Amino acid sequence: MELRAIVMGLAFAMMWSSAFASARIIVSAAPPLGSLALRFLVSGLLAVALARLMGQSWRLSRAQWRATIVFGLCQNALYLGLNFVAMQWVEASLASIIASVMPLLVALASWLLFKERLRPLGYAGLLAGIVGVTLIMGARLQGGADPLGVGLCVLGVISLAVATMSVRGAITGGNVMMIVGLQMLVGSALLWPVAIAFETPQVDWSWRLVAAFSYTVLVPGVAATFLWVVLVERIGAIRAATFHFLNPFFGVAVAAVLLGEPMGVYDVIGVAIITAGILAVQLSRLSSRK
Repeated sequence: MELRAIVMGLAFAMMWSSAFASARIIVSAAPPLGSLALRFLVSGLLAVALARLMGQSWRLSRAQWRATIVFGLCQNALYLGLNFVAMQWVEASLASIIASVMPLLVALASWLLFKERLRPLGYAGLLAGIVGVTLIMGARLQGGADPLGVGLCVLGVISLAVATMSVRGAITGGNVMMIVGLQMLVGSALLWPVAIAFETPQVDWSWRLVAAFSYTVLVPGVAATFLWVVLVERIGAIRAATFHFLNPFFGVAVAAVLLGEPMGVYDVIGVAIITAGILAVQLSRLSSRK
């Protein structure tokens, strides 16, 4: 893999992982679902405008519209919606760790539902992921982590895995950035009624909130997505997915630096095990495609 692709992959992993820390800042000062709906509205409009500048069309195929709607529901409204609500009670580091096991869930579902065979290294990676998550979750729950918040994060990552499995191959045929923008707008449209019905529009304004929201819109929302698309086009989806093994480490590290969240010994051990598990699964799938 060329050096430029490695740098792009590292930048994407850092951007993606940092979103949990900025989200934690946002939900501490503003309603979570309303904030997320506004973020998707702004990010979606920016992505659609960027797609138009790239010459992409919003005339999508039936499969692409299905991908847009499914991702808008499962990835944005459910996965991120549940995580934003959960981070009122759980730390950003824990939320990022739970979310980072998505590649393991997809690999497990591919094996169980689609009979996609893995090499022995892949099965070892799945087992390592389960061990790492169990270790961290057990330590965090004993340390007082909110069970409801943890449960919402778990439901969220399952929703993300379902979305990933449901639209396999559906975004082929171009217009990827347009699909990204439209699925954000779908998520925004789904979240606004819930936010209006159940949340009080009370915001504790500060420069920290404005900075966190702006960062979330521009960096994880638009820049990371664009970088991911370019990376996939450059080296392929399977190779690009190997960079997800960095997400547990980056997520915990960013939360510790920006938010001062504690990092226990079980967190370090568990993150190392999960990271190794994700890497093993991705490398196994990569070698099986050669």
